Amino acid sequence: MNRHHETNPHFLPHQQTPQPRGRSSPSPSPSQQQQQQQQQHARPKGTDPARSRQHQQRRPADSAQQLQAHQPFPSHQQYPQPQEGAGADPAHSRPLRTVTTSPQQQDERRVRFATSPQPTEPRAQSQSQSDAFPLQPSQLQAQPQPGLRVPEPQKTRPLTWFAAVFCVIFWVVIIVGGLIVLIVYMLFRPRSPRFDVSSVSLNAAYLDMGYLLNADVTVLANFTNPNRKVNVDFNYLVIHLYYEGTLIASRAITPFSAASMQTMFADVHMVTSQVRLPIKDSQKFAAQVQKNQIQFQLKGYFRTRSNLGTFLRYSYWLYGKCSVVVTAPPSGVLVSRSCKTKR
Repeated sequence: MNRHHETNPHFLPHQQTPQPRGRSSPSPSPSQQQQQQQQQHARPKGTDPARSRQHQQRRPADSAQQLQAHQPFPSHQQYPQPQEGAGADPAHSRPLRTVTTSPQQQDERRVRFATSPQPTEPRAQSQSQSDAFPLQPSQLQAQPQPGLRVPEPQKTRPLTWFAAVFCVIFWVVIIVGGLIVLIVYMLFRPRSPRFDVSSVSLNAAYLDMGYLLNADVTVLANFTNPNRKVNVDFNYLVIHLYYEGTLIASRAITPFSAASMQTMFADVHMVTSQVRLPIKDSQKFAAQVQKNQIQFQLKGYFRTRSNLGTFLRYSYWLYGKCSVVVTAPPSGVLVSRSCKTKR
Protein backbone atom coordinates (compact mmCIF):
# COMPACT_ATOMS: atom_id res chain seq x y z
CA MET A 1 0.00 0.00 0.00
CA ASN A 2 1.11 3.41 -0.78
CA ARG A 3 1.33 5.63 2.25
CA HIS A 4 -0.56 8.98 2.04
CA HIS A 5 1.35 11.89 3.50
CA GLU A 6 -0.61 14.20 5.80
CA THR A 7 -0.77 17.76 4.48
CA ASN A 8 -2.94 19.40 7.17
CA PRO A 9 -0.63 21.30 9.48
CA HIS A 10 -2.92 20.71 12.48
CA PHE A 11 -2.40 16.97 12.31
CA LEU A 12 1.33 17.03 11.74
CA PRO A 13 3.42 16.02 14.74
CA HIS A 14 5.20 18.83 16.53
CA GLN A 15 8.89 18.51 16.01
CA GLN A 16 11.25 20.31 18.22
CA THR A 17 14.22 21.83 16.56
CA PRO A 18 17.28 20.20 17.89
CA GLN A 19 19.65 22.51 19.58
CA PRO A 20 23.32 22.06 19.06
CA ARG A 21 24.97 20.31 21.92
CA GLY A 22 28.18 22.11 21.84
CA ARG A 23 26.53 25.54 22.15
CA SER A 24 24.32 26.86 24.99
CA SER A 25 21.87 29.80 25.02
CA PRO A 26 23.70 32.97 25.75
CA SER A 27 23.11 34.24 29.25
CA PRO A 28 21.93 37.85 29.65
CA SER A 29 24.42 40.43 30.64
CA PRO A 30 24.20 42.16 34.06
CA SER A 31 22.90 45.42 32.48
CA GLN A 32 20.10 43.54 30.66
CA GLN A 33 19.10 41.75 33.87
CA GLN A 34 18.91 45.08 35.71
CA GLN A 35 16.63 46.56 32.98
CA GLN A 36 14.28 43.54 33.14
CA GLN A 37 14.03 43.83 36.91
CA GLN A 38 13.18 47.56 36.66
CA GLN A 39 10.41 46.83 34.14
CA GLN A 40 8.93 44.13 36.42
CA HIS A 41 8.94 46.50 39.42
CA ALA A 42 7.31 49.29 37.33
CA ARG A 43 4.29 47.09 36.40
CA PRO A 44 1.37 47.07 38.84
CA LYS A 45 0.89 43.95 40.86
CA GLY A 46 -1.53 41.35 39.59
CA THR A 47 -1.30 42.41 35.94
CA ASP A 48 -0.54 40.15 33.10
CA PRO A 49 1.60 41.47 30.20
CA ALA A 50 -0.55 39.64 27.64
CA ARG A 51 -3.80 41.09 29.03
CA SER A 52 -2.36 44.62 29.10
CA ARG A 53 -1.37 44.23 25.45
CA GLN A 54 -4.90 43.13 24.52
CA HIS A 55 -6.35 46.05 26.53
CA GLN A 56 -4.22 48.52 24.55
CA GLN A 57 -5.43 47.02 21.28
CA ARG A 58 -9.08 47.41 22.36
CA ARG A 59 -8.77 51.10 23.37
CA PRO A 60 -8.83 52.54 19.81
CA ALA A 61 -11.99 50.54 19.03
CA ASP A 62 -13.71 51.86 22.19
CA SER A 63 -12.80 55.47 21.37
CA ALA A 64 -14.15 55.06 17.81
CA GLN A 65 -17.45 53.69 19.21
CA GLN A 66 -17.76 56.69 21.56
CA LEU A 67 -17.21 59.15 18.68
CA GLN A 68 -19.89 57.39 16.61
CA ALA A 69 -22.30 57.56 19.56
CA HIS A 70 -21.89 61.35 19.82
CA GLN A 71 -22.36 61.96 16.11
CA PRO A 72 -25.90 62.81 14.82
CA PHE A 73 -27.84 60.09 13.03
CA PRO A 74 -29.15 61.23 9.63
CA SER A 75 -32.45 59.91 8.39
CA HIS A 76 -30.83 58.14 5.41
CA GLN A 77 -27.28 56.91 5.89
CA GLN A 78 -25.34 54.72 3.54
CA TYR A 79 -21.95 53.47 4.60
CA PRO A 80 -19.13 53.49 2.03
CA GLN A 81 -18.31 50.21 0.35
CA PRO A 82 -14.74 48.94 0.38
CA GLN A 83 -12.76 49.35 -2.80
CA GLU A 84 -12.26 46.42 -5.08
CA GLY A 85 -8.88 44.83 -4.98
CA ALA A 86 -8.09 46.06 -1.50
CA GLY A 87 -7.33 43.72 1.35
CA ALA A 88 -10.67 44.01 3.11
CA ASP A 89 -11.84 42.06 6.16
CA PRO A 90 -14.03 39.06 5.26
CA ALA A 91 -16.51 40.08 7.93
CA HIS A 92 -17.27 43.30 6.07
CA SER A 93 -17.39 41.84 2.57
CA ARG A 94 -21.19 41.40 2.69
CA PRO A 95 -23.29 44.04 0.76
CA LEU A 96 -24.26 47.17 2.72
CA ARG A 97 -27.84 48.30 3.31
CA THR A 98 -29.49 51.66 3.79
CA VAL A 99 -30.66 52.43 7.32
CA THR A 100 -33.88 54.47 7.48
CA THR A 101 -35.00 56.07 10.73
CA SER A 102 -38.14 58.04 11.53
CA PRO A 103 -38.08 61.57 13.00
CA GLN A 104 -39.26 60.19 16.37
CA GLN A 105 -36.35 57.74 16.49
CA GLN A 106 -33.93 60.56 15.62
CA ASP A 107 -35.24 62.65 18.52
CA GLU A 108 -34.92 59.70 20.89
CA ARG A 109 -31.32 59.07 19.80
CA ARG A 110 -30.47 62.76 20.14
CA VAL A 111 -31.86 62.80 23.67
CA ARG A 112 -30.11 59.54 24.50
CA PHE A 113 -26.70 60.60 23.26
CA ALA A 114 -27.17 64.33 24.12
CA THR A 115 -26.52 65.46 20.58
CA SER A 116 -27.46 68.91 19.26
CA PRO A 117 -29.54 69.10 16.04
CA GLN A 118 -27.74 70.11 12.93
CA PRO A 119 -28.79 73.40 11.29
CA THR A 120 -31.24 72.73 8.47
CA GLU A 121 -31.08 76.20 6.88
CA PRO A 122 -28.04 76.59 4.64
CA ARG A 123 -28.96 80.24 4.02
CA ALA A 124 -28.47 81.16 7.68
CA GLN A 125 -25.15 79.31 7.73
CA SER A 126 -23.95 81.07 4.59
CA GLN A 127 -25.12 84.43 5.98
CA SER A 128 -23.20 83.85 9.22
CA GLN A 129 -20.13 82.90 7.22
CA SER A 130 -20.46 86.07 5.12
CA ASP A 131 -20.82 88.17 8.28
CA ALA A 132 -17.79 86.51 9.86
CA PHE A 133 -15.65 86.87 6.73
CA PRO A 134 -16.77 89.98 4.73
CA LEU A 135 -15.49 90.40 1.23
CA GLN A 136 -12.67 92.82 0.69
CA PRO A 137 -13.00 95.67 -1.90
CA SER A 138 -10.49 93.89 -4.14
CA GLN A 139 -12.68 90.76 -4.12
CA LEU A 140 -15.77 92.82 -4.99
CA GLN A 141 -14.01 94.31 -8.00
CA ALA A 142 -12.70 90.90 -9.01
CA GLN A 143 -16.25 89.45 -9.08
CA PRO A 144 -18.37 91.90 -11.17
CA GLN A 145 -22.04 91.16 -11.75
CA PRO A 146 -23.04 89.89 -15.16
CA GLY A 147 -24.16 92.64 -17.52
CA LEU A 148 -22.60 95.48 -15.47
CA ARG A 149 -19.24 97.14 -15.85
CA VAL A 150 -17.54 99.22 -13.22
CA PRO A 151 -16.61 102.64 -14.71
CA GLU A 152 -12.96 103.44 -14.66
CA PRO A 153 -11.91 106.57 -12.73
CA GLN A 154 -11.31 109.54 -15.02
CA LYS A 155 -9.19 112.60 -14.46
CA THR A 156 -10.92 115.97 -14.06
CA ARG A 157 -10.40 118.27 -17.00
CA PRO A 158 -8.71 121.68 -16.46
CA LEU A 159 -11.77 123.43 -17.93
CA THR A 160 -13.94 121.89 -15.21
CA TRP A 161 -11.58 123.13 -12.49
CA PHE A 162 -11.59 126.61 -14.05
CA ALA A 163 -15.41 126.71 -14.13
CA ALA A 164 -15.60 125.52 -10.51
CA VAL A 165 -13.11 128.20 -9.33
CA PHE A 166 -14.95 130.89 -11.29
CA CYS A 167 -18.30 129.91 -9.74
CA VAL A 168 -16.78 129.93 -6.25
CA ILE A 169 -15.27 133.41 -6.77
CA PHE A 170 -18.51 134.72 -8.28
CA TRP A 171 -20.64 133.55 -5.36
CA VAL A 172 -18.11 134.86 -2.84
CA VAL A 173 -18.26 138.30 -4.48
CA ILE A 174 -22.07 138.21 -4.49
CA ILE A 175 -22.24 137.26 -0.82
CA VAL A 176 -19.64 139.85 0.25
CA GLY A 177 -21.36 142.57 -1.81
CA GLY A 178 -24.71 141.72 -0.26
CA LEU A 179 -23.22 141.95 3.22
CA ILE A 180 -21.68 145.36 2.42
CA VAL A 181 -24.96 146.71 1.06
CA LEU A 182 -26.80 145.47 4.13
CA ILE A 183 -24.30 147.09 6.50
CA VAL A 184 -24.43 150.41 4.62
CA TYR A 185 -28.20 150.41 4.60
CA MET A 186 -28.34 149.73 8.33
CA LEU A 187 -25.90 152.60 9.00
CA PHE A 188 -27.25 155.35 6.72
CA ARG A 189 -30.88 154.37 6.08
CA PRO A 190 -31.00 156.14 2.68
CA ARG A 191 -34.37 157.43 1.40
CA SER A 192 -35.43 158.80 -1.97
CA PRO A 193 -35.94 162.57 -2.40
CA ARG A 194 -39.46 163.94 -2.97
CA PHE A 195 -40.79 166.13 -5.75
CA ASP A 196 -43.72 168.47 -5.04
CA VAL A 197 -45.44 171.61 -6.34
CA SER A 198 -45.90 174.56 -4.01
CA SER A 199 -47.81 176.92 -6.32
CA VAL A 200 -49.07 177.15 -9.91
CA SER A 201 -50.12 180.35 -11.71
CA LEU A 202 -52.12 180.36 -14.98
CA ASN A 203 -51.39 183.74 -16.58
CA ALA A 204 -53.11 183.14 -19.91
CA ALA A 205 -54.92 180.29 -21.71
CA TYR A 206 -57.11 180.35 -24.85
CA LEU A 207 -57.89 178.41 -28.02
CA ASP A 208 -56.99 179.78 -31.43
CA MET A 209 -59.19 178.58 -34.30
CA GLY A 210 -61.00 176.31 -31.85
CA TYR A 211 -58.24 173.67 -31.44
CA LEU A 212 -54.82 175.46 -31.12
CA LEU A 213 -53.90 175.99 -27.46
CA ASN A 214 -51.89 178.97 -26.19
CA ALA A 215 -51.02 179.18 -22.47
CA ASP A 216 -48.62 180.81 -19.98
CA VAL A 217 -47.97 178.79 -16.78
CA THR A 218 -45.61 179.40 -13.84
CA VAL A 219 -44.81 176.54 -11.49
CA LEU A 220 -42.93 176.67 -8.18
CA ALA A 221 -41.44 173.21 -7.65
CA ASN A 222 -39.72 172.01 -4.49
CA PHE A 223 -37.32 169.13 -3.97
CA THR A 224 -36.91 167.71 -0.48
CA ASN A 225 -34.05 165.54 0.84
CA PRO A 226 -35.45 163.50 3.79
CA ASN A 227 -32.12 161.82 4.69
CA ARG A 228 -30.22 162.72 7.85
CA LYS A 229 -26.78 161.39 6.86
CA VAL A 230 -26.96 161.50 3.06
CA ASN A 231 -26.53 164.41 0.64
CA VAL A 232 -28.33 164.36 -2.73
CA ASP A 233 -27.15 165.89 -6.00
CA PHE A 234 -29.69 166.66 -8.78
CA ASN A 235 -27.72 166.49 -12.00
CA TYR A 236 -30.47 166.40 -14.62
CA LEU A 237 -33.96 167.91 -14.14
CA VAL A 238 -36.70 168.23 -16.76
CA ILE A 239 -40.38 169.05 -16.20
CA HIS A 240 -43.11 168.39 -18.82
CA LEU A 241 -46.57 169.97 -18.87
CA TYR A 242 -49.48 167.85 -20.23
CA TYR A 243 -53.12 168.46 -20.93
CA GLU A 244 -55.20 165.24 -21.22
CA GLY A 245 -52.14 163.27 -22.34
CA THR A 246 -50.93 165.84 -24.88
CA LEU A 247 -47.51 167.41 -24.25
CA ILE A 248 -47.89 171.18 -24.41
CA ALA A 249 -44.65 172.50 -22.75
CA SER A 250 -41.21 171.40 -21.37
CA ARG A 251 -38.60 173.13 -19.28
CA ALA A 252 -35.18 172.18 -17.88
CA ILE A 253 -33.95 173.16 -14.44
CA THR A 254 -30.44 174.08 -13.44
CA PRO A 255 -28.71 171.29 -11.46
CA PHE A 256 -28.27 171.78 -7.71
CA SER A 257 -27.48 169.87 -4.52
CA ALA A 258 -29.63 169.33 -1.44
CA ALA A 259 -28.03 168.69 1.93
CA SER A 260 -29.53 166.39 4.54
CA MET A 261 -33.04 167.44 5.64
CA GLN A 262 -33.07 170.34 3.16
CA THR A 263 -35.71 171.52 0.65
CA MET A 264 -34.80 173.29 -2.55
CA PHE A 265 -37.23 175.42 -4.65
CA ALA A 266 -37.19 175.98 -8.39
CA ASP A 267 -39.30 178.52 -10.32
CA VAL A 268 -40.34 177.05 -13.65
CA HIS A 269 -41.90 179.26 -16.31
CA MET A 270 -43.50 177.45 -19.26
CA VAL A 271 -45.17 178.97 -22.35
CA THR A 272 -47.40 177.08 -24.84
CA SER A 273 -47.89 178.36 -28.39
CA GLN A 274 -50.12 176.92 -31.10
CA VAL A 275 -50.32 173.37 -29.78
CA ARG A 276 -52.94 171.35 -31.64
CA LEU A 277 -55.45 169.48 -29.47
CA PRO A 278 -57.89 166.76 -30.51
CA ILE A 279 -61.45 167.91 -30.98
CA LYS A 280 -62.66 166.15 -27.83
CA ASP A 281 -59.82 167.66 -25.74
CA SER A 282 -60.46 171.18 -27.15
CA GLN A 283 -64.17 170.93 -26.29
CA LYS A 284 -63.29 169.69 -22.77
CA PHE A 285 -60.84 172.63 -22.28
CA ALA A 286 -63.53 175.17 -23.20
CA ALA A 287 -65.94 173.56 -20.72
CA GLN A 288 -63.34 173.66 -17.89
CA VAL A 289 -62.64 177.37 -18.55
CA GLN A 290 -66.34 178.05 -18.16
CA LYS A 291 -66.39 176.03 -14.86
CA ASN A 292 -63.26 177.90 -13.60
CA GLN A 293 -61.37 174.62 -12.98
CA ILE A 294 -58.67 173.66 -15.47
CA GLN A 295 -56.68 170.47 -14.87
CA PHE A 296 -53.04 170.00 -15.94
CA GLN A 297 -50.46 167.22 -15.41
CA LEU A 298 -46.81 167.76 -14.53
CA LYS A 299 -44.19 165.03 -15.04
CA GLY A 300 -40.59 165.35 -13.95
CA TYR A 301 -37.51 163.27 -14.79
CA PHE A 302 -34.54 163.69 -12.43
CA ARG A 303 -31.09 162.11 -12.40
CA THR A 304 -29.89 162.12 -8.79
CA ARG A 305 -26.88 160.88 -6.82
CA SER A 306 -26.73 160.05 -3.12
CA ASN A 307 -23.43 160.61 -1.28
CA LEU A 308 -22.89 158.17 1.59
CA GLY A 309 -19.78 159.72 3.07
CA THR A 310 -16.73 160.42 0.95
CA PHE A 311 -16.32 157.21 -1.05
CA LEU A 312 -19.75 155.59 -1.20
CA ARG A 313 -21.89 157.12 -3.93
CA TYR A 314 -24.61 155.75 -6.15
CA SER A 315 -26.84 157.30 -8.82
CA TYR A 316 -30.44 156.58 -9.77
CA TRP A 317 -33.43 158.04 -11.61
CA LEU A 318 -36.45 159.68 -9.98
CA TYR A 319 -39.86 160.06 -11.62
CA GLY A 320 -42.31 162.66 -10.28
CA LYS A 321 -45.91 163.05 -11.30
CA CYS A 322 -48.32 165.79 -10.14
CA SER A 323 -51.91 166.50 -11.04
CA VAL A 324 -52.89 170.17 -10.41
CA VAL A 325 -56.17 172.09 -10.70
CA VAL A 326 -56.11 175.88 -11.26
CA THR A 327 -58.69 178.58 -11.81
CA ALA A 328 -59.40 180.28 -15.15
CA PRO A 329 -57.04 182.99 -16.43
CA PRO A 330 -55.90 185.76 -16.26
CA SER A 331 -55.51 185.21 -12.50
CA GLY A 332 -55.43 181.47 -12.26
CA VAL A 333 -54.20 180.05 -8.95
CA LEU A 334 -53.62 176.56 -7.56
CA VAL A 335 -56.77 174.94 -6.19
CA SER A 336 -55.60 171.33 -5.52
CA ARG A 337 -52.67 169.08 -6.23
CA SER A 338 -51.63 165.41 -5.94
CA CYS A 339 -47.98 164.41 -6.35
CA LYS A 340 -46.10 161.08 -6.31
CA THR A 341 -42.39 160.29 -6.57
CA LYS A 342 -40.91 156.93 -7.38
CA ARG A 343 -37.72 155.42 -8.64
